Amino acid sequence: MSEQHELAGKTIVMSGGSRGIGLAIGIAAGRLGANVVMLAKTDQPHPRLKGTVHTAAEQIRAAGGQALGVVGDVRDEESVNHAIDEAVRAFGGVDVVVNNASAISLTGTEATTPKQFDLMQSIQQRGTFLLTRAAIPHLRRSSNPHVLSLSPPLNLSPRWLGAFPPYTVAKYGMTLLTLGFAAELEPDGIAANCLWPESVTATAATEMLMGDKQAEVSRKPEIMADAAILILGSSAAENSGRALIDVDVLAAHGITDLTPYGPAEGVALDLYLDR
Repeated sequence: MSEQHELAGKTIVMSGGSRGIGLAIGIAAGRLGANVVMLAKTDQPHPRLKGTVHTAAEQIRAAGGQALGVVGDVRDEESVNHAIDEAVRAFGGVDVVVNNASAISLTGTEATTPKQFDLMQSIQQRGTFLLTRAAIPHLRRSSNPHVLSLSPPLNLSPRWLGAFPPYTVAKYGMTLLTLGFAAELEPDGIAANCLWPESVTATAATEMLMGDKQAEVSRKPEIMADAAILILGSSAAENSGRALIDVDVLAAHGITDLTPYGPAEGVALDLYLDR
């Protein structure tokens, strides 16, 4: 009989997750027997984007896990508190927080409207703060608590600082908050890490940005999901305070064949990576 995975029976609360990387992480965790609670606004299908928080929950259940879709806004404190309360009511606690929700506008300063600026800062930074903050009392009671934010390493190269400052400060804010959580919550045994893809990831959002070229230069979101599962299954006491890249996480566990995730050659590096 195979040994039960660390995530079996554990409860993950995630912002977003209706599609893309968040959904891939939810399905991968569900396959291992985790409970996944998703807080998202997608009560109804988007005209151009498939999936709602309800269809995501159905896919996670089909994979073998338990799931709960909570309709709400990660920017709203009441919505966040409600999602945490629902997780505790349904599953008895919270073991993992995944800060996945994000808004994107790859525009320069003049081309970014104040509304776009506020949206990115409030989802990425305020949302990460609110969801993590609300979960901390429950994470303290977990045997292996983790916070995982899908945000990049802090690359201060002028190339990136000058490309689209409004979006960059939103994503770097997630990273700074998460590394701050790691230091602050270390005495409580709560791990906090960031995870970012080496390559462009094939999602509905990137397809809208890149069109048909996306398939030729991107990897499937499952590569991020597999890396996330490895991080969340690790010891919180030993693995915290890091901004990790998906391929490095896989390589550290002996996984170097990336062909199941996409093209063997020619993938495009994701934002903020120079290698």
